[in-house]
Amino acid sequence: MSPRTGRPTDNPKKHETRIRMSDDDIKILEYCSQITGKTKADIIREGIRKVYEEIKR
Repeated sequence: MSPRTGRPTDNPKKHETRIRMSDDDIKILEYCSQITGKTKADIIREGIRKVYEEIKR
């Protein structure tokens, strides 16, 4: 059996970052995830890109 499992991707996520969040931040993140149907990680990535775009203007 192949040592690599899962779907192949053109954009592998090989870096990991941990953050500490308040209860309120978690509730907001979970709400956004439920309403949009996106994963929590996708919402965080989207937030990072939005801040980056604001800075670049």
